[in-house]
Amino acid sequence: MMEPLVDRPGPQIGRSSLGERMASCCSYRTLQAWLPILTWLPKYRLSWLQMDLIAGLTVGLTTVPQALAYAEVAGLPVQYGLYSAFMGGFIYTFLGTSKDVTLGPTAIMSLLCASYVGGDPVRAVLLTLLCGTIQTAMALLRLGFLLDFISFPVIKGFTCAAAVTIGFGQVKNVLGLKDIPHEFFLQVYYTFYRIPETRIGDVVLGLLCLYLLVMLQWMKSTLEPPSEQDTPLTRAAHSLVWGIATVRNALVVVAASFVAFSWNAFGSPVFTITGKTSQGLPPFRAPPLSETTPNGTSISFGEIVEDFGGGLAVIPFMGVLESIAIAKAFASQNDYRIDANQELFAIGLTNIMGSFVSAYPVTGSFGRTAVNSQTGVCTPAGGIVTGVVVLLSLAFLMPAFYYIPKASLAAVIICAVVPMVDYRVVIQFWRIRKLDLVPFLTTFLLSFWEVQYGIVGGVVVSGLMLLYNVARPSIKVCDHGVLVMELDSGLSFPSTEYLNTVLYTQALQASPPRSVVLDCHHVNTVDYTVVNELRDLLRQFKLRGVGLIFSGLQYSVLEVLLAADLPDLRHTASVEAALTILSGNTQ
Repeated sequence: MMEPLVDRPGPQIGRSSLGERMASCCSYRTLQAWLPILTWLPKYRLSWLQMDLIAGLTVGLTTVPQALAYAEVAGLPVQYGLYSAFMGGFIYTFLGTSKDVTLGPTAIMSLLCASYVGGDPVRAVLLTLLCGTIQTAMALLRLGFLLDFISFPVIKGFTCAAAVTIGFGQVKNVLGLKDIPHEFFLQVYYTFYRIPETRIGDVVLGLLCLYLLVMLQWMKSTLEPPSEQDTPLTRAAHSLVWGIATVRNALVVVAASFVAFSWNAFGSPVFTITGKTSQGLPPFRAPPLSETTPNGTSISFGEIVEDFGGGLAVIPFMGVLESIAIAKAFASQNDYRIDANQELFAIGLTNIMGSFVSAYPVTGSFGRTAVNSQTGVCTPAGGIVTGVVVLLSLAFLMPAFYYIPKASLAAVIICAVVPMVDYRVVIQFWRIRKLDLVPFLTTFLLSFWEVQYGIVGGVVVSGLMLLYNVARPSIKVCDHGVLVMELDSGLSFPSTEYLNTVLYTQALQASPPRSVVLDCHHVNTVDYTVVNELRDLLRQFKLRGVGLIFSGLQYSVLEVLLAADLPDLRHTASVEAALTILSGNTQ
C-alpha cells in the first residue's frame, strides 16, 4: 500500500538568508510536495505492480461503458466520454496524493456540462480549459479554503437533485422516445405525454439490463469473503463471481450490443442504437478559443465566456468538492493522508491537458474509486493502466460502439445514480439539527429549476444562517445578585448591537439598574466597532452608578482594550474575583 505522502513544507519562523530560502524552495522535499510520485516511486515493489495492473484493468472495463453513458448525459457524442476518461489517469499518477481516486467523467459533471454547453462540443472543450485554469490558479494561490463555505447540506441537496434529474432523464432512452426537451419539468411532462410512442424493443432491453445490473450488484454486496477453510475451487468460484459483478457494466453493454447487432443483421432494427461515432484517437491540439456556427457566424471568446456566466464558478467548485470529498473518504478508510491543495492542482492540470484532447470537465468518480480500492490498488499508477484501456478502446473498438443500444447505456446511468439519492441524510438532519434541512431543501428544490440556482441558493441560505449565528451569539445569563453574562462565542462588529440590546434590557433598564460581569474567556478577538461600543457601554454603566467588569480576557484582547484607553475599564482573571469586587461595592 502507498505510504502517506509528505506534507508540503510550511513557513519557517525566524530570519534566513536569501540563499537559504532559495535552497528551501528548490529542495527535494519541496519537489516531492509538488510531484507526489517521487514519494512512492523509489519504494515501488513488484507485488504492487501486479495489484495495480489488476485494479487498473478492472477500473478500465468499468470506465469505458460509463464514459459512453455519461457523454449522453452531457448531451455530447459518445466518443467525448472516452476523450475525457484517459488523461486523468496519467496526470493523477504524477500529481495525486490518493492511491484510490480515479479522475474522469461523472454523472454530476456531465449534468452541469449539459446545462452550460447545450450539447456543443466546441464549448465543452473550451469550458474544460477554463475550469482547469481556474482550479489550477486556486491551487497555486492556495484558495482551497473557499470550498469550506459550501456546507454538507448544500452538497447533499445538490447530489440528490442531480441524481433524480439524471435518472429521470434516462427514462426516455429506456422507452425509446426522441426529441424530449432537456429542461426537467418539460422533460417530465413530455415523457408521460408521449408514452404511447414507446418502442417495445427498447423497453424490454432496458428493463432486462436494469434487472441484470441490479442482480449483479446485489450478488457482489451479499458475497461472503472467502475463508481459510475454503477449497481452491471455492476460492476460484468466489473470485469469478466477484469479477463478473465488478465489470457488470461492461458485460451488460457488450451483451446488449451483441443482441442489437444480431437483430440488425436479420433486418429487424427494433432497438435505438448509438449510431456512427468518430473513430480513432482524438487529435492533440490547442482548444478552440472561438466558434463558427453552421451559418458562418463567428462567436468570439468573450461572448462564449459571457454565455458560460456562473458556470465558471459552479463547475470548477463542484468538480473540486466532489473529488476532494471522495479522496478524504478513502484516505480515512485506508489510513493515509491527502493534500487537498495538491488534489486541487491535479484536477486543474488534468482539465487543462484534457482540453487538448477534446475532453469535457472531469472530476473524481466515487463508483470507480470504490472499485479501484476494493480491487486492491497500491499506488496511483493503476490510473495509467485504466488510461491505456480507454485509449485501446478508442483506437480499435469505436466501430463496435455503433451497435450499443441507448437503453443499455441508460440502464448503466440509472444504476450509477440511484445510490446518490440518500434519504437517510434527511433523517440525520432532523435528529441532529433541524435547521440544516433549510439549505438542503433550498438546494434540492431549486436544482430542478436550474442547477446553478440550486447551488447558489443553498450557499446563500447557509451563509445567512452562519451570519445570523455571528450576529446573534448565545449569551448565557446567571443571577448571583450581580448578573453574570457568558459569551459562548467571539465578539465581532455584527454582534455588537445584540450585545448592547441584552445589556440594556437585562441591566441598565432594570429598576434599579444592575451591575454586570461579562465573562469573555471565549472571546479571542475584537475589532474597532466592538471597542467603540464597549466605550459607550462603560459610560452608560457609570452614569447609572453600576459596574461593568470583564473577566477571563485573553491577553491579545486585553492588549487591544488597554491600547484603546477605555475609561473605567476593569478586568479580572475570574468571574469569582469580579463578583467579590462588585459585592464589596454594593455593600
